[in-house]
Amino acid sequence: MASSFAKPLLILSALLLSLLISPSQSATCSSQTLSNNKLYAHCNDLPSLDSYLHYSYDPVQSTLSVAFIAPPAKPNGWIAWAINPTGSGMLGAQSLIAFRNSAGQMTVKTYNITSYAPPIKESKVWFSVKDATAEYSGNVIRLFATLVLPEKANTSLNHVWQVGASVTNGVPDKHDFSPANLNAKGSLDLLSGQSSSGGSSSSSDSRVKRKNIHGILNVVSWGLLFPIGIIIARYLRTFPSADPLWFYLHASCQLSAYVIGVAGWGTGLKLGSESKGFQYTGHRNIGIALFALATVQIFALFLRPQKDHKYRFYWNIYHHGLGYAILVLSIVNVFKGMDILSPAKKWKHAYITVLIALAAIAVLLEAITWVVVMRRKSNKSTKPYDGFSDGQGRQLPLSS
Repeated sequence: MASSFAKPLLILSALLLSLLISPSQSATCSSQTLSNNKLYAHCNDLPSLDSYLHYSYDPVQSTLSVAFIAPPAKPNGWIAWAINPTGSGMLGAQSLIAFRNSAGQMTVKTYNITSYAPPIKESKVWFSVKDATAEYSGNVIRLFATLVLPEKANTSLNHVWQVGASVTNGVPDKHDFSPANLNAKGSLDLLSGQSSSGGSSSSSDSRVKRKNIHGILNVVSWGLLFPIGIIIARYLRTFPSADPLWFYLHASCQLSAYVIGVAGWGTGLKLGSESKGFQYTGHRNIGIALFALATVQIFALFLRPQKDHKYRFYWNIYHHGLGYAILVLSIVNVFKGMDILSPAKKWKHAYITVLIALAAIAVLLEAITWVVVMRRKSNKSTKPYDGFSDGQGRQLPLSS
């Protein structure tokens, strides 16, 4: 049995290791679907303020199409994305700022930031704006714009992004000056799509690592240990020589899956609380359901009646039904999580290979156990009854 699982475990180990050493593969912007249905050549997970930038550059027309996505500091706040042709910070930033106007509609205005002193004033900027729109949903503002850059403009640009908490009389109020706000700057190479951060990227790297840890914990627990625990319980119990070893293996496997899964669930809640802009509702809801169902399932260990108890039949229905429901939800949610992390396709294929291997093992064991059970029934039906047979298969008459 152990050798049967060795190859799938090795494959999964490579998958988990790759998630740790390849954070670049988990860019969340690549999994976003934009409401304008426009395809952009590049996308970047910006290193601060939970912000994302999609963009395409047409060197012939000298146009830059952008989609900037960020959560405002508060629901009635604003977001801004800017190009700075003269520096790397706020002063000189040629800004697009999106916010809700007095009529309650989303609007985008341009500002040339020439001073730190409020209030800022709407003005023309270094580039022309062909069209600019914004929308607000899911606690996120999405700013879409097509910019016409000056002729012979440098294709390596400094950009700045920012979020604010409020707007007064149609004018965005000043933003916070926390490290995340002050580090919201970097550079873009419009042709290659490469970008660099103007501030510290340690916060971004830390978040990527926590996402990978969250994914690893849940793949190991819900995606691997839990199915193996079910296989152990379903098939090893068929063999009397494996009793009670199968039970201890099953319980250990499921308890380990639960403990690791709860750790993964906790990291997921923490990541969700830190990401005001994006809520993966389906993945989150299934995760919460898994935690609740698995917690109820754990109590089955303490409520397990004796084999000859009259309620054992109903306990079996409850325990088995809940177990298979958790199995299905676990696998579905692992795939949802992979869609969010967006690792290289080969690693998703590797996990599918692991599942296929486990399924093949289950089918083989299913056939073996059916053969064993049928032989037992056959032996019981042909076994002579002591004291009631003459040795030739005929039952002797009762004595008078």
